Amino acid sequence: MNTISPDQSPEKYEGKHVHEVYEQIASHFSSTRYKPWPIVQRFLQELPSGSVGLDVGCGNGKYLTVNPNVFIVASDRSENLVKIAGQHRPHSSVIADNLSLPHPSSFFDFAISVAVVHHLSSHLRRVQAIAAILETLRPAPEPEQSGPDSKHVGGKALIHVWALEQKTSRRGWDEGDEQDVMVPWVMKTKSTQLSNEKSETFHRYYHLYRKGELEGDVVEAGGRVVESGYEKDNWWAIAARNK
Repeated sequence: MNTISPDQSPEKYEGKHVHEVYEQIASHFSSTRYKPWPIVQRFLQELPSGSVGLDVGCGNGKYLTVNPNVFIVASDRSENLVKIAGQHRPHSSVIADNLSLPHPSSFFDFAISVAVVHHLSSHLRRVQAIAAILETLRPAPEPEQSGPDSKHVGGKALIHVWALEQKTSRRGWDEGDEQDVMVPWVMKTKSTQLSNEKSETFHRYYHLYRKGELEGDVVEAGGRVVESGYEKDNWWAIAARNK
């Protein structure tokens, strides 16, 4: 496993082991990402028509077409992935860093961030990433505005991350294993000579979330957990702002 050396900043480490990798594998990565996770699909399909939201770390934009009755502003650090996501009109896609989102605060009805936060290489940066997403959401109305029986909680965000507890998967990680790992991506390409196939392996940094950790990060980021759960090797949480 590669670790962050004392003389290497998290930004440079993520630049090398996350951002540069996705720029190089963008097309190949996109070709393998087409089926939505069930919890993300449910979250998007349950949104009221006319809702406006964000997809932070959108990848190839596969979630932009799940609900045609909402509008999504998608963003990613990878220019090549943003170009692919930009094909999903009428939605917008922009290049942006999760820790420096170019969006107005307290504006959006919803946000999703799927398989993104676990790429940040320190606890502080993961909490900051969640806080940045929560900051964009509409806060819940004051009780006198919404009524005593109102269930309205303002904007909501779905955060989806890889789990440490994956003992039934091909990776086999489980409780007690190292949480900060390098995960290989093998990209195969055909050579121009004799159509031979070549392969190149890239390594991406992941922080594997243990049970309860994501909920703790949401609370530390100034949010509250509306709902959370586990879905095939992933932890997820639906969060709202505290204020």
